[in-house]
Amino acid sequence: MGPLVTDPSSRRLCFCSISHAAAFLCFVFILGTCFVVFDYKEKVSTGSSTDFVGITRGTSEIGLPNLQAHQADSWSHDTNLGTSGSNSCKSTCISLGSETLPKGIVCQTSDMEMVPLWGPPNGKENNILQKSLLAMPVGIKQKEIVNQIIIKFASSDFTIILFHYDGVVDEWKDLQWSGSALHISAINQTKWWFAKRFLHPDIVAPYKYVFLWDEDLEVENFHPEKYLTIVEREGLEISQPALEPAKSRIHHQITVRSRKGDVHRRMYKFNGGSKCYKNSSAPPCTGWVELMAPVFSRAAWRCAWHMIQSDLIHAWGLDMKLGYCAQGDRSKNVGVVDSEYIVHKGLPTLGWFDDKTVSSERPAANNRYAVRQRSYVESEIFRKRWQKAVSEDNCWSDPYPEPKTNPGR
Repeated sequence: MGPLVTDPSSRRLCFCSISHAAAFLCFVFILGTCFVVFDYKEKVSTGSSTDFVGITRGTSEIGLPNLQAHQADSWSHDTNLGTSGSNSCKSTCISLGSETLPKGIVCQTSDMEMVPLWGPPNGKENNILQKSLLAMPVGIKQKEIVNQIIIKFASSDFTIILFHYDGVVDEWKDLQWSGSALHISAINQTKWWFAKRFLHPDIVAPYKYVFLWDEDLEVENFHPEKYLTIVEREGLEISQPALEPAKSRIHHQITVRSRKGDVHRRMYKFNGGSKCYKNSSAPPCTGWVELMAPVFSRAAWRCAWHMIQSDLIHAWGLDMKLGYCAQGDRSKNVGVVDSEYIVHKGLPTLGWFDDKTVSSERPAANNRYAVRQRSYVESEIFRKRWQKAVSEDNCWSDPYPEPKTNPGR
């Protein structure tokens, strides 16, 4: 073993060499750490930027359905940066527009209930789920008829909405129930125009049934509670009360009251056009109600609302397709309730106004004729739209294909 280094100059040289080496290693370590941090930040920033660009440009490049899926995946990816990398955070049920919100704060539905301005918030969700909704287009000329209808419903567990098509609202304030009803006014608009804009399924989702009635109905022999008891017992998703034939204006034989039971679901017609036999399976022989006084379950209304065309305000032709919203077999889930019946007066309200509001260039009678003409035109437009939609949707199969030949008896 050689002698130890004892010379002071040699010891200084060795110490300097070690110091230089340690300083170099520290420099390399710090420089490498900076590159790692910079590279990580660049990757995170680039990933977020790419996702944002994809979202903002998605409507023109990937289409709305793909955009929604892309947003959901992007949101899950971004939130996972701060959590585990599992797929448990991914969701396919994120509502468009709520991607940047925590799931628990998202409120997708609402209701038509009034809320006081003061006092603690009062949770009434469970109570609302037991209520139903009555919505009607009304004009001041039918004030007394409407009053009799709402008196029947107001005593039951119903929320009332009135659509004022003549713009007159204040003259209803003297009625006892008026303050608790919702009043919506738009001049010369139809029931279906109002329904499409103010009865969105997410707004009326809490209500068990939606009554979308005309105003010219007499309800002396109608009781809402008994009616809904029958509807629930019979499993009717879409229904209407039967019409008393001696006093009503009848358009379709299937709506006429039968005295043989609580409900009927089909009619028989052996003479004239559009015959209906026992094995007839298409409307209006079965699976059909008239648009004058329909009643929808919550699920049926969600479907029917999507079928209402925003520009076809008279909704002619819609009645022939409502069976597709019956949540199953339309011949079983659509029916007319006989034991709770009404009278349809058939008053020509749309197009008829006071002389002061009618232009001299177009008398009231001509207005009424124009309304009816528009209704026929809309019916044809709806029929063609349905046919076009069926032909273009390769993923849809018709549960009720039309028979190639007329069924026999």
